[in-house]
Amino acid sequence: GVGAVLGFIPQLLVLFFFLAFLEACGYMSRIAFIMDRIFRKFGLSGKSFIPMLIGTGCSVPGIMASRTIESERDRKMTVITTSFIPCSAKLPVISLFASAIFGGAWWVAPSAYFVGVLAVLFSGILLKKLRLFRGEDAAFVMELPAYHMPTLRNILRSMWERRWSFIKKAGTVILLCSMLIWFLSNFGFTQGQFGMVTDMSRSFLATFGSMLAWIFRPLGFGEWPCAVATLTGLVAKENIVSTFGILFGAGELSENGAELWQVLSEIFTGYSAYAFLLFNLLCCPCVAAVGAIRREMHSAKWTLFAVGYQTILAYGVALVVNQFGALFSGHGSWLG
Repeated sequence: GVGAVLGFIPQLLVLFFFLAFLEACGYMSRIAFIMDRIFRKFGLSGKSFIPMLIGTGCSVPGIMASRTIESERDRKMTVITTSFIPCSAKLPVISLFASAIFGGAWWVAPSAYFVGVLAVLFSGILLKKLRLFRGEDAAFVMELPAYHMPTLRNILRSMWERRWSFIKKAGTVILLCSMLIWFLSNFGFTQGQFGMVTDMSRSFLATFGSMLAWIFRPLGFGEWPCAVATLTGLVAKENIVSTFGILFGAGELSENGAELWQVLSEIFTGYSAYAFLLFNLLCCPCVAAVGAIRREMHSAKWTLFAVGYQTILAYGVALVVNQFGALFSGHGSWLG
């Protein structure tokens, strides 16, 4: 489970390198200035773009970066929408499904980011109409530092810190989750006695997953392994890849997780796989990000509102993708 996630570190280093360069060269404040006129039309501030850009590395510092926004309304909307942009933890999931279901199609990963941006813009329009977010737009005041060439040492230090944070999560949270998933998927009650099971469908994990699978059936992934993977993804999104690896008995996974391709292609259709991908990209973020939302909102009610809104929006988007996909492929109905 841990090896499946660590295999994506080389790609993440590339992301962290360029993100550190953008932060250090003085470009961040300028992109906020440029985006302000566009974002104002959708109820957001230009400063909201900075947390979203930082959030491509990790949602937690992205959410925390929203505290630089003076307007409380803009800050709350930014906190709610920042996690819609795919972070580094979601890249392994995107990569796995792009390869396993879509044959490495070039459009899968960019479309995930475009859908995230569209979710941000749609949310800005929708939330602005609620009484909670009404009010006058705040003035845009921001210092523009001089452009400068960042030092390689500072970029490498930032890249190393982010990489080490990712590795620590893999060695603690993901390791513990993988051990728990392995135990629950291999033990259960057979003939009234507790012990190891030869049929995984009789395990504790299968029983628990089957209780929740019906919720995801309209989205096209109503099997218990998919429900379990979605739930473990709430702890850390990288867990989705490691969960599939453990449940399907793939053993040690290679960097691209090719051992899972055949099994996933039998479970998912193209549209149900894309619905699964979008649901896990847009729904409630990981536990650490929820903690950051709670810290920035200073309110349990606002945190529940943010998590609830994200999950409902993700469910709606996945439902539309699966139902229209089934309809156009000849497997759905107009009623659906």
